[in-house]
Amino acid sequence: MPLVELGREDTVRTITLNAPDRLNALDWPLLQELRAAVESVAADDEARALVVTGAGKAFCSGANLESLFGDTSRPADVLREHLMNVYSSFLGIRSLSIPTIAAVQGAAVGAGLNIALACDVIIAGPQAGFGPTFSRIGLHPGGGCTWMLTQRIGSANTAAALFNGDIIDAETGLRLGIAQEIDKDPKARAAVLAQSWAKRNPKLMADIKKSVGVAVRSDLHESLNFESWAQAESLSSEEFAAFAAKFASR
Repeated sequence: MPLVELGREDTVRTITLNAPDRLNALDWPLLQELRAAVESVAADDEARALVVTGAGKAFCSGANLESLFGDTSRPADVLREHLMNVYSSFLGIRSLSIPTIAAVQGAAVGAGLNIALACDVIIAGPQAGFGPTFSRIGLHPGGGCTWMLTQRIGSANTAAALFNGDIIDAETGLRLGIAQEIDKDPKARAAVLAQSWAKRNPKLMADIKKSVGVAVRSDLHESLNFESWAQAESLSSEEFAAFAAKFASR
């Protein structure tokens, strides 16, 4: 049985962490399969949206520490290189040009939370739990957690969450902005959104995603510069032309 399943339905792809007996905890074999699945989606010209989820009651309970960290007495530079390799196995999700949705039905803890945060949008189930629990085990956050969480909920909320190391429930996660929706069936809701977004102009959706990224890392001038080029290009699209003709006929 694969540790990561890659599903295809029309132009929507679904990556499922598939080790429910251990709450989808991450070890090297699972991360290697996850990396391969993400690379497969990146190379798939027909993919228009991606859903990432976990099998069973958890999204992902975090890292199998023995498998992923190994001998922690190694020099810091060696450990750092090793950790960057761990991070890259799931951060490829962030580099995808298509919309990505995490369907979080249960616990998303530590590195599991990072995988969810790597997606553009998070749909939470009522039993979802977001766990930036690093400080509770004496570990500094890694895998982009500090940056990705700050982008979603701001510096003060991120500091409090990382200092506390508590599990954040679904309602609090929605209020803070970790999740964008709560649904009793987050996988089904994510699939509906993915199918809807997959039907839209792929160049437009890629540019919107890029525009959000520009806005995150730049000032208003740079954001306007990109928006003006992207919007000018979209004015000549078939979709907009059809809308404009319909509007003009009223």
